[in-house]
Amino acid sequence: MTALSGNQKRKMKSASRLYAVQALFQMEHSGQAADAVRREFLDFRFGAEVGEGEEMIDGDIELFARLLDEAVNWQAKIDQMTDRALVAKWPITRIDPTLRALFRAAGAEMLTQDTPPRVVISEYLDVARAFFPDGKEPKFVNAVLDHMAREAKPEAF
Repeated sequence: MTALSGNQKRKMKSASRLYAVQALFQMEHSGQAADAVRREFLDFRFGAEVGEGEEMIDGDIELFARLLDEAVNWQAKIDQMTDRALVAKWPITRIDPTLRALFRAAGAEMLTQDTPPRVVISEYLDVARAFFPDGKEPKFVNAVLDHMAREAKPEAF
């Protein structure tokens, strides 16, 4: 077994964040439990072939599982943080479900991991750009995540 380079580890962590957002979206949309969705992602998505010779990148399984579990465990607190970052007319229940999943994954990482807030914001901005490449959503995500990060880890600012 060969050791992974720092760049490979970073790519795997980035992939895990994307997978966590997808899994949280799927859980909300389908009503499936975290364990069932986790198994599906680990069995069928991590490293799966998506086209002719194209594979999805393997993710950091531990980070993926932690983000999923912590987003579920801390969902009420994360949703409250998100609501405080949104304007009064747009509570979290009114926003796009993909963005809701993104805020929950990012909030879980901000609250329970040692990842610096600026790294969390940058990583989830990349996720937002992947889902909304031509939209205004990444700017919206940046503003909301900045507000959430200042609440979750004020000492970092």
